[in-house]
Amino acid sequence: MSLLIIGGTGTLGRQVVLQALTKGYQVRCLVRNFRKANFLKEWGAELIYGDLSRPETIPPCLQGITAVIDTSTSRPSDLDTLKQVDWDGKCALIEAAQAANVKHFVFCSSQNVEQFLNIPLMEMKFGIETKLQQSNIPYTVFRLAGFYQGLIEQYAIPVLENLPILVTNENTCVSYMDTQDIAKFCLRSLQLPEAKNRTFVLGGQKGWVSSEIINLCEQLAGQSAKVNKIPLFLLKLVSQIFGFFEWGQNISDRLAFAEILNVENDFSKSTFDLYKTFKVDDSEITQLDDYFLEYFIRLLKRLRDINFEDIQKQKNLII
Repeated sequence: MSLLIIGGTGTLGRQVVLQALTKGYQVRCLVRNFRKANFLKEWGAELIYGDLSRPETIPPCLQGITAVIDTSTSRPSDLDTLKQVDWDGKCALIEAAQAANVKHFVFCSSQNVEQFLNIPLMEMKFGIETKLQQSNIPYTVFRLAGFYQGLIEQYAIPVLENLPILVTNENTCVSYMDTQDIAKFCLRSLQLPEAKNRTFVLGGQKGWVSSEIINLCEQLAGQSAKVNKIPLFLLKLVSQIFGFFEWGQNISDRLAFAEILNVENDFSKSTFDLYKTFKVDDSEITQLDDYFLEYFIRLLKRLRDINFEDIQKQKNLII
């Protein structure tokens, strides 16, 4: 089976590429910048130029392709290109996939999109879901929450560097997930007939609130965090006045999506059913506390190595 992967250089996309290559798929990546994507070529993927903002570049990318996995997304702040890429470009991608007789289209969407159509990016993602449902392409849609990888910059690094962590005053519970595990589901959907023409809310087995993640980082780092709470009503007010995400990119996307990511606290039944459908065992899924523990262990080892190198340099200077 030959795959065309959109967004292969991204946090999730690169995991899909790597796992697809490991499983023996022929992988082609649509890229705009060959230099930036060179590591994908080194892994064994074929790179082909394509740009969602230039629809005429898309059809050649689909020649000989069996399935498409779209992990790409614009940042909500990219208002100048949002419609051009996440609507016009992805509509053109679906049309080109139909013309190329693609057998399966996997689209990575966002959680609760239908409830937040007032946010342009959410409206477009929901629209693309609808376009796929109306097409004659067998599809699988995954609605995703947050990634573990994004929590490192948001929580772990500020704790380590004694920087403030910005949170809302709401107990927003999010079923974060490792991108490596999300990639497993994306690829497994290609092999399961019961995954076709369905939309899945994909998340971890447990929902986490900010305070729990901060406490975990404090325990692993051995130091306290500086926490600044932003009232959710203020967040809404500022977003209405200045537009979503226009009031400071240093503030995490999660703050602006505090409501979107709000999910029920009991994941057990829905997660059990989902994992059963995809024939995934609980033990295959990385837990958030294990992910953070591994990160802190690797970080401390790196710091020890750097400290050792500095000591050796000082000894050499003395000699």
